[in-house]
This record gives sequence, C-alpha cells and structure tokens, in this order.
Amino acid sequence: MKIVQLASCALLAAGITASVDAANVDAGKSKAMACGANFAWTNRSVITARVRDAFSSVFGSEEAGRAVRLMWDVSHNIAKEETHRFDGEQRRVMVHRKGATRAFGPHSADLPDDLAAVGQPVLIPGDMGRASYLLVGTDRAMHETFGSTCHGAGRIRSRTSAAREFDPREVVRELGERGIYVRGQSQRVIAEEAPLAYKDVSMVVDVMASVGVSRKVVRLRPVGVMKG
Repeated sequence: MKIVQLASCALLAAGITASVDAANVDAGKSKAMACGANFAWTNRSVITARVRDAFSSVFGSEEAGRAVRLMWDVSHNIAKEETHRFDGEQRRVMVHRKGATRAFGPHSADLPDDLAAVGQPVLIPGDMGRASYLLVGTDRAMHETFGSTCHGAGRIRSRTSAAREFDPREVVRELGERGIYVRGQSQRVIAEEAPLAYKDVSMVVDVMASVGVSRKVVRLRPVGVMKG
C-alpha cells in the first residue's frame, strides 16, 4: 500500500490503481461522481427552462423565452479523468477541481470546434454587490494548473459568522440603493451571502490573469440576484 502525504488532514485521497478489485471500486466511484454530475446538469437544465418561462410570462411572448440562450454550462467541484503532460509525458490522470473550474487553452482536444481558437469560457461569479467575470482558458493553464482556474472569489467569513454579523434587511436595502434587486430563499440565506462575506472577486481574477492561467474578457455588473 502506498502512503500518500496530504497537505492537510481535511483532504481526502482516493487512489486509482490497476488491480482488478481496485478497478471495480474505482469504477463505482466514477459512476457515483457521474451520477452526482448528471443530477446537477439536470437541475441547471430545469433552471434554464424556468428562466425562459419567466421571460415569456413577463414579456407576454414565447419568443422572448426562446431568445434566452445558454452560453456555457460547466461543472465545478468535480473530478474528471483527463490527459495532461505530467512528469515529462502525456498521462491519463484524475483532476479533482475543488474551488476550481476548467480553463482549457486554445486548440484543446476537449473543446468544441467553435471555441478551439479562443479557449474554454470560464464563468467567475462574484458576490451579490460586486462584479462577475467571463474569462477564457490559456495554454499556460494547461502546463501549470492542469487546465484549471478559480471558480469564484472565495469566502472570508463562514456562513455561520456571516449570519451572525449581517442584518439581511440592511443587505437588501443597501443593494437596492445601488440598483441591485435581491430575492433570497430566507433571511438567513441573504445574510450568509452578504457581499462582505466574500473576497473581492476583481482582485482574485486579477491574480489569475497576472499569472496567466486565464484571460479576462468581460466584467459583469449585478442588477438582480436570486439566492436559494
């Protein structure tokens, strides 16, 4: 048995081996991960359909709903079997992106033809009061980070801490004064998701761009936020 030294005791190491018994176990892990991913894909598909229904209802036209196009849908916090250059050779590896998302560079074999020249779109959501970003992956990401970049700003306060510290009514009022409409599943959720519970996403994106693992394309300003 190989002993794996982990950077943190909070991390989990699930080995991938070639033995018959282990292969059966690994196949089960892979199927379980695929099941979870499919559940998420289905949920996002339902959300997309309901957004289109809402546009049709509000604007009184089915054409308005059909005009809402899905630009890109990608999983994060997931393990994927991919081919990367590692230890001087191309190897099939399992890449687990926790707090990260794919950022494949131009001409990657896993990109569709219409994106091959530019790289993979990377959606970086910010908090309710600041920006979100659209980035693209780079060749450097393929060499330095297994084709990965951040998938958000990251928290500086836990949900429990934010719920104690922030008044959800004040959060809604302050965002409303800035022209941002907020709707949350509960008052607690709004407090947990207060803008100051998160790092400044612009600073995080600047770091990713400065080290070359993703390239900035568009900065988006929030006008409406749903939290649930």
